[in-house]
Amino acid sequence: MLENLTQRLSRVVKTIRGEARLTEANTQEMLREVRLALLEADVSLPVVRDFVAQVKERALGEDVVGSLSPGQALVGVVHNALTALMGGDLGPDASELSLATQPPAIILMAGLQGAGKTTTTGKLARWLSEGGHVQHGRKTGKKKVAVVSTDIYRPAAIEQLKTVAAQVGVEWIASDASQKPEDIARFAVDYAKRHHFDVLIVDTAGRLGIDEAMMNEIRALHALLKPIETLFVVDAMQGQDAVNTAKAFGDALPLTGVVLTKLDGDARGGAALSVRHVTGKPLKFVGTSEKLDGLEPFHPERMAQRVLGMGDIVSLVEQAQQNIDVAEAQKLAAKIKSGDKFDLNDFRDQLVQVKKMGDMGSLLEKLPAQFAQAAGQLQSGQAEKQMRRTEGILNSMTPAERAKPELLKASRKRRIAAGSGVPVQEVNRMLNQFEQMQGMMKQMKKGGMAKMMRAMGGMKGLGKMGGFGR
Repeated sequence: MLENLTQRLSRVVKTIRGEARLTEANTQEMLREVRLALLEADVSLPVVRDFVAQVKERALGEDVVGSLSPGQALVGVVHNALTALMGGDLGPDASELSLATQPPAIILMAGLQGAGKTTTTGKLARWLSEGGHVQHGRKTGKKKVAVVSTDIYRPAAIEQLKTVAAQVGVEWIASDASQKPEDIARFAVDYAKRHHFDVLIVDTAGRLGIDEAMMNEIRALHALLKPIETLFVVDAMQGQDAVNTAKAFGDALPLTGVVLTKLDGDARGGAALSVRHVTGKPLKFVGTSEKLDGLEPFHPERMAQRVLGMGDIVSLVEQAQQNIDVAEAQKLAAKIKSGDKFDLNDFRDQLVQVKKMGDMGSLLEKLPAQFAQAAGQLQSGQAEKQMRRTEGILNSMTPAERAKPELLKASRKRRIAAGSGVPVQEVNRMLNQFEQMQGMMKQMKKGGMAKMMRAMGGMKGLGKMGGFGR
């Protein structure tokens, strides 16, 4: 997202390195580059004007204190302005989902057809049911969640939500295309109350474009349900259209937040900067992949860091904590410490742990720019394909072969290659990568971090550490 802006800012910082102060002369070129980058990223013109004016006002005469260079001071100014633009000025709790009401807390999903409302409904239900919800910085525990569809117009919309609900393990409240949306909503609220659900998420109908009938229907549903959260779901791929749609929904409904979907696509990302400015409402979530775990809470400051190439290590750690099996990690650490041999069974277990982390593209985006560029030489789709191939090779081995890789002579390698559908060369390549990792584990046992880093230096590329490099 906004890679162009990141690259341009990096170039600007390099050009003003060595200056004693940020002056009108040495910020003028920077402002021109930022303006062009924002426009190319599909940020709306009024937003660009406001942003550039704010950066100019804050940057001019900014003292370069302590060990800061003008480039670092400039990044600080732009970071603060970006954070404010994406909702940081609304306060630390603004992007949190509010459930502070008598159960069930009702969440109404609004947006155009094709924006990803139904999938987002499932992702949000999964996130809540698995304990992702945070209030005032603290997790509130797992929620009992039900979902219902009032979309009686789109063929198979109700069935789609039923399928998604089954996949994420939450309750689906039955509805039918012959019913009226208001009747479906009344029944769903009554059902959720009687069965003591914490949260009810209501998926509404979308249209290919904004029309009065659609707005009247969703206004009526809002008045009936009185939801604590009314989330506007918008497709990042829409660009300027997203801004116009956001304005129309913001005028018709008292929105409480925005969910930006398809952020992993080819979108230039300007919608993330524009929609919040136009609606005045915080971005609460971003969709990072089509998978049902591809939903992340939105943090303005962290996203500003990503845009500026600083990475988002906090989110990366949170993602690891959520998905990594701590017991398995401790078991491997104890094995290495005791001096036991790191074998292909351990290698396979580590591969499974990496896969649990989620979409490779969203992981690479959170790395600081210098690491992301190195890792990015492996395209995320390519990396995931290679991981699946490596896992296939490992699964084609017997437990004895994984425990004792020295058993793998030519005939066994041919059998494994045939079983996993790859050439023998791929099996040999994977075994070479394993030997490199095995060597790294030995260094960790013998002499600590310095030796381990030297061992890592001998490996060609970050991707190979996980067994999915080429």
